Amino acid sequence: MHVFVTGATGYIGSRLIPELVARGHRVSALARQASVQRLAPACRVVVGDALDASSYSSQIGVVDALVHLVGVPHPSPAKAEAFRCIDLASARAALAAAVEAGVPHFVYLSVAQPAPVMRAYVAARAEGEVLIRASGIAASVLRPWYVLGPGHHWPMLLLPAYYLLEHLPGTRDAARRLGLVSVGQMVAAIVRAVESPPSGVRLWGVPEIRSPG
Repeated sequence: MHVFVTGATGYIGSRLIPELVARGHRVSALARQASVQRLAPACRVVVGDALDASSYSSQIGVVDALVHLVGVPHPSPAKAEAFRCIDLASARAALAAAVEAGVPHFVYLSVAQPAPVMRAYVAARAEGEVLIRASGIAASVLRPWYVLGPGHHWPMLLLPAYYLLEHLPGTRDAARRLGLVSVGQMVAAIVRAVESPPSGVRLWGVPEIRSPG
């Protein structure tokens, strides 16, 4: 398959591209000129602005899926404005570019919801989901809560509490919805989503992301 990736140099994108290539897929990656050297090898480079669909929509070409991974790094409540200016704005641009280019499958990294914290972050990602549904494009929407990996380990201290909450009837559903996933699980789930496009909109919650396949 031919896959177009935004956010290609980020935490997940930089790990996703080598995995897609290893599985025999072709990858085109969007990056700013200043970040081109950070792209994983063996991908076609598309220079553009993730916030401006017109800067790259004509360069997408014929692809099987567009994977949108752009977002504010290390989200926190203090970054509420950035969630709308970057996360939501880039999702709107990527969706517009995908529709213009006739991309048949949009893969969107959203966030688990509802959630009792990070309301601005959840709201921005949820609004992105609304735009996707309104567009009519076939889409896979992945909803992790926190993705563990290099530089993202502190929530592991909460694992005993998660274990307890997942086994109590009153908190089981919320604990599973807001559970932790590893960056390896996240990459594997995105690959599975790319390789099994839905006919409508498919939601991937934490249990589906954790599943080996």
